Amino acid sequence: MTSKEKVAALREEMQKNNVDAFIVYSADPHMSEYLPEEWQERAWLSGFLGSAGFVVVTKDKAGLWTDGRYFTQAAIELDGSGIDLFKDGIEGTPNYIDWIISEIPAGGKVAVNALAASNANWELLSQKFNSKNITLTDIPLLKEVWKERGTPSVNPIFVHPVERAGKSVADKLSAIRQKMEDQEATVHIISSLDDVAWTSNLRGSDVQSNPVFLGYIVITKNDAVLFTGLEKLEVEARKQMDDSFVKMMPYEEFYNYLKAFKNEKILVSPNSNQQIFEILKADNQFIKAPVPGNLMKAQKNETELEGFRKVMVRDGVAMVKFLYWLTHNAGKEAMNEYSIGEKLRGFRAAGENFVGESFGSIVGYKDNGAIMHYSAKKEGSKEVTNEDTILVDSGGQYLEGTTDITRTFALGIPSEEFKRNSTLVLQGLIRLSMVKFPKGTKGVHLDAIARLPLWMEGKDFNHGTGHGVGSFMNVHEGPQNIRKDLNPQDLLPGMVCSNEPGYYLEGHYGIRHENLIAVKEAEKTIHGTFYEFETLTFCPFFKDTVIKEILSESEIAWLNSYHKTCEEKLAPYLEGEVKEWFLQLVSPL
Repeated sequence: MTSKEKVAALREEMQKNNVDAFIVYSADPHMSEYLPEEWQERAWLSGFLGSAGFVVVTKDKAGLWTDGRYFTQAAIELDGSGIDLFKDGIEGTPNYIDWIISEIPAGGKVAVNALAASNANWELLSQKFNSKNITLTDIPLLKEVWKERGTPSVNPIFVHPVERAGKSVADKLSAIRQKMEDQEATVHIISSLDDVAWTSNLRGSDVQSNPVFLGYIVITKNDAVLFTGLEKLEVEARKQMDDSFVKMMPYEEFYNYLKAFKNEKILVSPNSNQQIFEILKADNQFIKAPVPGNLMKAQKNETELEGFRKVMVRDGVAMVKFLYWLTHNAGKEAMNEYSIGEKLRGFRAAGENFVGESFGSIVGYKDNGAIMHYSAKKEGSKEVTNEDTILVDSGGQYLEGTTDITRTFALGIPSEEFKRNSTLVLQGLIRLSMVKFPKGTKGVHLDAIARLPLWMEGKDFNHGTGHGVGSFMNVHEGPQNIRKDLNPQDLLPGMVCSNEPGYYLEGHYGIRHENLIAVKEAEKTIHGTFYEFETLTFCPFFKDTVIKEILSESEIAWLNSYHKTCEEKLAPYLEGEVKEWFLQLVSPL
């Protein structure tokens, strides 16, 4: 079925149920960013494959709302679907709830699937719809339309040992129970997959590129229960749960288990699915607050940070070998964006403890580089030769840590315009890398530092400057970030973030430079505690796209020092022509 036919089939179900509008969020019961195949409802319906966005279908219209990372991609993938693109965050774009209200009659009915809608979204919808006499109801209409969806995986669940986690399950449960006590909670529900994996010191592969597994955890003062596919638990994983006094129950029993709770004070994130709240709301009191383990997970302990440092050397070696191969073979052998991504995966796979990619590699040649989260298809991806520019954003999952790196460079002779914009983007990365900031600083306070070189020339980029990164975990992790939006979370020691300013000229090229950085304490002065960033990523930048005169002396010194560190870390693992080329790459600017 085409997207147009799927929307038509959905409308038939809407008519049968007297529904005026149906919302399809990009979500599963765990509110994941990247979804198991069987929950990719929005992608299936619309054909839009980005990680962020949702669709609203009424009786005669349909729209997809997504953010600036995906404007170009969405316009291409929605073509012919009958679904209009609404550019979220752009002046003049209506809020989707206001749009629904304007499109359906007073007294109308809007449906969502409560399993794939967060409580926060449900409450917002309810509040706005109630004032307009519109009913919000839970009807999973796509169940009747998408019948050939996949089934949950049976991939094994394995131990992430304390030697790599740095903290035992028992210690984590104890810390979480202390937070429960502080908030006077008697029950705590964990439904986000990365928080389940972190709390249990277990890993899996139920979601592509993310080493997580389908599961929930319920914690009380005396008990902890893990709900997952019991047949998937390896022997050591079962033993770890037993030794940590964590009971194990089938994944399917979770919602039945909740029905037994009465008169409890339940600590649950408002980003949990609405079905959880529907079951519990009649007989219990909610404490809606972030999962305590989420912030604990974000502040990496020294063991986890050391894991990052180890894998960055391994990943840097793979990247240098890949970059040598690409720059020396483009134009000499047949290759395309997809095959280049596969080749890069091969270089990483040669490294110790490689598990897989941390996300699908973004290889954007020429104008495809301007599609921020471009995904090259196996069939029909652009041929790559020794001309123009290319953006490569990729990462690896290793048993000790997770990587995410972007390098943009020329395969031919770059234009002066490209070199100038590339230098401005690199300047933003360097300035953020060098910054020192007081305790209590939030990501939004630092975002402008990375954008300023571009802003001074009337330029900008339409995505965040930095996101949190997990430790052998999801490559996108909260609660911290570095972006224009106000996020109340302070940047704290141990937090790992990306540093990835960019610049995109649609139809021509895209530029993004990215390293991972970790917050650490710098000094204490009479004005308080100050933090700075440790750069974790080791891989050189291409000096042939840098205009030296744009950079200040301190910025040049930072770049030369960074390249010297890359030489010290990576050179011992390189040899022959690759090493000779690398040593030229890291020579002083």
